[in-house]
Parts: sequence; C-alpha cells; structure tokens
Amino acid sequence: MYFLMKKEREKGGVPCLLLTAVILLQFLYIKMDVKGAEPPSLYATAAVLMDADTGRVLYEKNGDVFMSNASTTKILTCIVALENASPEEIVEVSAYAAGMPKVKLFMNQGEHFKLGDLLYSLMLESHNDSAVAIAEHVGGSMEGFAAMMNEKAAWLGCRNSWFITPNGLDATQTLQGADGESILREHGTCAEDLARIMAYCAFYSPAKEEFLKITRTESYSFASEEGRSFSCVNHNAFLHMMEGALTGKTGFTNKAGYCYVGALERDGKRFTIALLACGWPGNKTWKWADSKELFTYGLENFVYHTIDEVAMNGNVFSPIPVENGQTDRIGGTAYTEVEIKQGSGLHGLLLSENEKIEVSWEAEESLQAPVLQGETVGYIRYMTGGVCLREDLVVTRSLVEKIDFFWCFKRVLEKFIL
Repeated sequence: MYFLMKKEREKGGVPCLLLTAVILLQFLYIKMDVKGAEPPSLYATAAVLMDADTGRVLYEKNGDVFMSNASTTKILTCIVALENASPEEIVEVSAYAAGMPKVKLFMNQGEHFKLGDLLYSLMLESHNDSAVAIAEHVGGSMEGFAAMMNEKAAWLGCRNSWFITPNGLDATQTLQGADGESILREHGTCAEDLARIMAYCAFYSPAKEEFLKITRTESYSFASEEGRSFSCVNHNAFLHMMEGALTGKTGFTNKAGYCYVGALERDGKRFTIALLACGWPGNKTWKWADSKELFTYGLENFVYHTIDEVAMNGNVFSPIPVENGQTDRIGGTAYTEVEIKQGSGLHGLLLSENEKIEVSWEAEESLQAPVLQGETVGYIRYMTGGVCLREDLVVTRSLVEKIDFFWCFKRVLEKFIL
C-alpha cells in the first residue's frame, strides 16, 4: 500500500462525504470500489463481506438486491427484544403464536415463559412460535414489533429492507402510499443490509454481550412457568469450522433458499458476511463453503491502517500573514500561528495492498484582521476511493487584533518619545 499527499488550491473543494455515522461515532456507512486480489467464487446468489468496524463493503455480489432472507431475520428480532425488554419478563403465549408452523417449540396457548429463555429457543433452534411470542410481548402486536424492527434497520442505515414477520417466514403487506395508492411490500432485505445488522448486533449494540452469549451457547435447557421442560441445541456449525468465528444465524424457506449471516474476529480484524439464496435442498453445505471463502478472502487481502500513519501535523503549515493586524512596531507584518484540530470520522480502516489513502489540504494564504483564536482557516482531508474518511480543521492559535487609532497612537509614542 502507498500514500499520496497533495495540496488543493481551489476554494470550496469537494466536501467531506462522511455518510451516516451510526453508532459510537465509529460505525459509518461507506461504500466504495475495493481494489484487491481476485474476488472469491461463490455459490450464493447474493453475498457481502463487510469490515465490521466501519461498515465498509469489501466484497459484494448482488449485494444491494432485495431478496427473501428467511430466519436470518431473527438476529434483528433478538437484538430489538434485548434492547427493549428484560430477559426476566414473563411472556404469555397467544393462540396465534402457538399456531406457527414448524420449526417450533410447540408451546401451548396461555403457557408462560421467561423472555430470556425464548431468546435461546429463537436463536439456537430457530423456533417460529417463539419468535411470534417474543414479538407480541415486546411490541404489543406483530405489527407493532415489525415497526420497531424497521425503525432499527433504518437507523442503522439499511436502505433496501422491509420486515413484516419476526421469524423470517415469507409474507406480504399492503401499505397506503401518500397519494392513496396501494403499495405491496414483501418481507426481505439485501446482503449488504443484513451484514450491517449483524455488525451492529455483534459489536455495537448495548446488548451485544448478551446477544453473543445466547448465539454462542452450545445447548440450553429451560422450563415454562407451568413446569414443561425444553432443551435447545445450537445449529450454527460454522462456530467450529474456522478460528475466530464469533456468531451467526442460518435460515431457509423454499423461496429464500439457504441463507447465512455471521461474524468473525481474528488478527485484529472484524468481519461480517451475509449469504442469500445459497442453494436449495441438496446443497445444504454450500453456505459453509461460501462463508469460509469470504472470511479467508478478508483475512488474506486486507490489512488495518490508521490515519495516524499519514496524518499531517501543525509543523506543515507556516504562520499565516494577517493584513491590517497589530504588531509591536509600525510597518511590521502580523502573523498567526495555526494548529490542527482533529475532526470526527475514522481513525483507521482495512485496506487492500492496491488501495491508497490520499491526503489533501487547503489553508488560507492570508487573513484580514481581526482574527480570533480558534478560527477555522483550512482543512485536511483523508480520503480513500473518493470517500472522505476524516476531515481535520486548521485553526488559528491566537487572537490578532485590527490596527486602530489607539494602536497607532501607542506606536507613535514609542517611536518618537520612548
């Protein structure tokens, strides 16, 4: 990898395109072309490899195409429930929840469970009835919970998703448009949005530790308040297939095919992947092959670099002359020292060996008095692939007052009397 530095002289240069800062001021919506090694060959119809620390898409295949995503929906159901309710709350099972199709816990109408227990049922065994019972309890209704899901997805920067069911079963919904026209919506998402949701669940949500605890548990046993006993086994086989595999969720419907969303942390790198329509019955293992291919591609072709490696400092900028500024003598030239004020944005990101960080800067060549301390007189932009990663400001260090009558009178006294 190499770095370029250049000075921009044009006034009003390209604005810094920091897109949608989502969580902890670190999770950004960044999409750019990635120049790396030969991309992987995958079975999946749609796939994304994402840098979980920045939200940057490192590889995509039909990544923004809206598709059915089956039970991978349940990662969003789980995190919305964890963030909006206590695991100790008691859930009463409705007739609608009990009537869900397989795969299911086979709960009975009127039966009571701890919410936390149902989250293990949801994520380990992918039980559809547990998903509905959770949704009705947390959201007040299926529709209420779907609204919470869509609100969370939009807040995370998801651009091509619509959630109707908490379990991922295929569904359609008729909405009323602003012009009164009916709009038919289907339940689904795209691989890019799904990878973004997983990054939030695993690394940024306030409930991330509980999410990881649930999804990494090998087996779990519990009982309903009425005394019926249940046990769950984790079906995410990929947890044992690759070093650093952290969490994930499978999914399947006849329409969606086999789907998978997962996260991996290794060698100081954090990735998420999403696979949609990765084969149908007879191709059940394709999702594992694709998962390993994507994560390996990320580990082998991207290295973490910090902006500090190329960051400019205050010594780069000479003092700026200030016209009509006060000095200690008549005829002198006033100057103001400048310093760099670090702005918001990324501190670093994963880059391929063929990518570069460009450093562009611009500062005023002269100023008019008065000049205030901390006044912005320039900027430094750190960019990759046309996207601004961070913008630092060049600011004045001290006040420079404008020449006035009293300054002139004082200087005359000093020259002719003192």
